[in-house]
Amino acid sequence: MRILLTGAAGFLGSHLTDHLLDAGNEVVGMDNFITGKSENLAHLADNPRFKFIQHDVSNYIFVPGNLDAVLHFASPASPNPNSPVGYPNLPIQTMKAGALGTHNSLGIAKANNARFMLASTSEIYGDPLEHPQSETYWGHVDPIGERSVYDEAKRFAEALTMAYHRFHGVNTCIVRIFNTYGPRMHIDDGRAVPNFLKQALRGDALTIYGDGKQTRSFCYVDDLIEGILRLLSSDVHDPVNIGNSTETSILEIAESINKLIKNSAGLEFKENLRGEGDPQRRQPDISRAQEILGWSPKILFEDGIALTLEHFKKQLGIK
Repeated sequence: MRILLTGAAGFLGSHLTDHLLDAGNEVVGMDNFITGKSENLAHLADNPRFKFIQHDVSNYIFVPGNLDAVLHFASPASPNPNSPVGYPNLPIQTMKAGALGTHNSLGIAKANNARFMLASTSEIYGDPLEHPQSETYWGHVDPIGERSVYDEAKRFAEALTMAYHRFHGVNTCIVRIFNTYGPRMHIDDGRAVPNFLKQALRGDALTIYGDGKQTRSFCYVDDLIEGILRLLSSDVHDPVNIGNSTETSILEIAESINKLIKNSAGLEFKENLRGEGDPQRRQPDISRAQEILGWSPKILFEDGIALTLEHFKKQLGIK
């Protein structure tokens, strides 16, 4: 297939690009580098089946030639207000990527009669009142809070995707992505795993915001990409959760990383400044993915962290 992938220079986008190329596809990557990094794609410079276009997807998208699929992954994704790549510091750009970017991506998919995939998020569930979160849950989201620029942009993007499917007959699918980690994460992302790895490798105490009892479900990037590719090749249109169903507290994650890296500096607790609406629990119900895609994550957290370590050592200049 010939595939357009927006957000190709991002953490997930660059891994997805690699897997699509490895499967024999031709990929047109698109990114404006607002949070994506050119070095994530540098190894593809001589690949004849990869073409890159620097472009902001909130503007009209034109790609010469036919496309078989359009995958819209362009968006800032970190909720951390202390991170330069966090969407609280890029609020307008985040909403434009979710709204205008989705509209433009759907438009080019429609023009090419192409399969369209929206990269949505577990954040559409907000601070959930249902646990674990299944695709039938409508969410508990503050529409005007600081986090709303991401949450509501993705909720709008889902609604627009389904409107194009129902009204225009576009062949769409929606993947709801839960917490993912792995190589190429931005070292200043500000989310739990990169923050803890950075601190532990430096020998610093790991910062816990609040009491650390809030939970997340962490999926290694290769597992996530496999689920995404299975969804892309399916005939499913309704949203599908892709993530690891193992629920772990932030405190447990921190202690696990300290133990793995043999960091004796311990933990430091600080006031939770991540704002109202920060989910207290997050765990996907992946029964739909298991049943219709035959997919389940395979990589244990400790193994995934070991695979991620070398990337962070390189970013920190540690041998």
